[in-house]
Amino acid sequence: MPHIEPRHVWVVIALTSAVLALASLVLTPLLDLDPCHLCIFQRLLFMILTLLAGFAAAWRHPGRSLLPARLAGLTLLPIAALGVGVAAHQSWLQWQPLDGISCIGGPPGPIERVVEWLGQQVPSLFMASGFCEDSELVILGLSLANWAFLFFLAILVAGTWALWHDRREPNPHARHRRHHS
Repeated sequence: MPHIEPRHVWVVIALTSAVLALASLVLTPLLDLDPCHLCIFQRLLFMILTLLAGFAAAWRHPGRSLLPARLAGLTLLPIAALGVGVAAHQSWLQWQPLDGISCIGGPPGPIERVVEWLGQQVPSLFMASGFCEDSELVILGLSLANWAFLFFLAILVAGTWALWHDRREPNPHARHRRHHS
């Protein structure tokens, strides 16, 4: 069985997150989709995951401390977990009977406020125009929120694996110093 390096896992997470964020940007106008606040927030989370995983992968070079890469990985885990929760909530909203529960009508929460602010700053990336309970696009029987849940969960598992294996790998500086002592 081939040996999998944590760096390769971080690269896969970064590429996967980048592709998903880019796909959401391309599919929105191409298929005339109306993303909701939760959709846009998940897009933002995939963008953040791209940066964190990319940093964790890029920082892992011989002669460098693993601490910054590990910190990026540790920061990635709660972001991925937040994505799991947001996508699960949106999936739950979509599974409710029509005209049942809606994501609009109440006072805006933190996610809505962040998305509204970002939409004012960069409308082409972050403008929310749809309803969270709508499943505008279904692929292989799953809504985009369902797919996002699965990807966030996979990223959370893969990131945990990479951090676990980083933890078991000694710091190259410490090993280098031991040999010269």
